[in-house]
Amino acid sequence: MTTSLFETSGYIGSTEAPFIQEMTEITHHMWILGWDELNGGNISYLLDEEEVAKYINIHSSLRSLDLTFPVKELAGKYFIVTGSGKYFRNVIKDPEANLGVVRVSASGEQVEILWGLRNGARPTSELASHFMSHIERLKVDPKHRIVLHTHATNIIAMTFTHELDESKFTKTLWQMCTECLVVFPDGISILPWMVPGSNEIGRETAKKMKDYRVVIWPHHGIFGTGATMDETFGLIETVEKAAAVYNLIGGREIKKVITDSELADLARAFGVKPKAGVLG
Repeated sequence: MTTSLFETSGYIGSTEAPFIQEMTEITHHMWILGWDELNGGNISYLLDEEEVAKYINIHSSLRSLDLTFPVKELAGKYFIVTGSGKYFRNVIKDPEANLGVVRVSASGEQVEILWGLRNGARPTSELASHFMSHIERLKVDPKHRIVLHTHATNIIAMTFTHELDESKFTKTLWQMCTECLVVFPDGISILPWMVPGSNEIGRETAKKMKDYRVVIWPHHGIFGTGATMDETFGLIETVEKAAAVYNLIGGREIKKVITDSELADLARAFGVKPKAGVLG
């Protein structure tokens, strides 16, 4: 009988790790939805050392990569991330080639690859945006864990036809589905168009994350954050559903909307506080 490396070293097989399974399932689901064509989209998931140590040897690394930006606030923290140039549709077939478990070095200037990213693969090119957003969201919510970026089709389409004013965009989404105000009472934020993958867009996204869990990159996609994968995916799913309804309406006359008074009633009923300045 063959004995695996994990069995001899006392580790459970790494692909059985819940965090790897979660990443495998969600990337496949997002690809099925058509949100992550080619190598579009990326995810980073903050992990606890204890859960990583059950499945992966944390006492040695495969290699280290220099960061173009220091993240001392994340020193020693563990993440599972999607790989740069990797296709979401391939994750389910070969997680180790398309995902990686990394640890930020003590200096915050490198990431140590502990598992995955086989054959010299690198973490997502949006790592700057992810790490900077993690830093800001952790200040707001200590339970924060997920940053998820995807090319949600209807949100992208809506950025071509709707005024890119945050309050107006938020209100339109709230009026499309009753659940929207309940799911994202803090509203959505929008950046001006910028080149993706740069430190600049990472910084600007992180600034928005001080007050929002959703950031839209016009004509490109959406960033969502949360404490769990289900919560984060559900947040983006709800925004995308509202955008789909808006797009289905198209240029047709709208004869009835959810009024400001009705939105206020909804907020009171569910105990949420709407973003200031959106309702009249």
